[in-house]
Amino acid sequence: MTVTTETRKILLDLSIDDAPRRSSGRPTLADDLRRRLADAIMAGELPPGSRLDEHDLADRYGMSRTPVREALRQLAAVGLAEYRPHRGVIVAFPEQQRIAEMFEVMSELEALCARLAALRMDAAERRDFEAMHRRSLEHVREGRMEDYDAANLAFHSALYRGAHNRFLEETTLSVRRRVQPFRRSQFRVLGRLGNSFAEHDRIVEAVLRGDAQAAENSMREHVSKVSVASATLIEGRRQQQMEDSEV
Repeated sequence: MTVTTETRKILLDLSIDDAPRRSSGRPTLADDLRRRLADAIMAGELPPGSRLDEHDLADRYGMSRTPVREALRQLAAVGLAEYRPHRGVIVAFPEQQRIAEMFEVMSELEALCARLAALRMDAAERRDFEAMHRRSLEHVREGRMEDYDAANLAFHSALYRGAHNRFLEETTLSVRRRVQPFRRSQFRVLGRLGNSFAEHDRIVEAVLRGDAQAAENSMREHVSKVSVASATLIEGRRQQQMEDSEV
């Protein structure tokens, strides 16, 4: 696995855990609000330049300002919000280069997880992994984006655990939290649910065969396609914003 100097630099930045969790591992109020706001931004409901007011958000979502403030910090960490003097927090989009760098790191980490999982998963883990993947097909057939998104997270988490390297698992999860808003957005692209399942299928087959190289290559290709789908949607949002500003 070859990692560029620029990728190493961004890895150091992205590996900082910016999304605290309860000891149970369940999302906090801040995590949940961050997801809702990120979805609204990626869907174009909150266009770049929109103000994100702590008081308004706390009232709207029925929570104190503390989780709101943390959610805004998380959004800023991934480039979906920024602090402006005299304006507070506003919606923003990160530069395409930044997003590409984030996915480059994600690709290499997940490729390594897939490689090690193919070598280290025991028989029970492989059976559970395959069964989990097969169950997600129902979500694809019925077009249930939210359910497939949850299944997708579980699929990738199983690979992280299957690598049997706790530091790698923790680092990969931390980076995933940074790219998750963009990763979720891919499922808004027509046909992406089915394509994602097919890409997972190749990864599963390689892991079940114990073919480390094929698992690594299939995962790297999968994340690359996720990156392209996400970038396509983001660029579409950016172009729409430009057209709206000209009207």
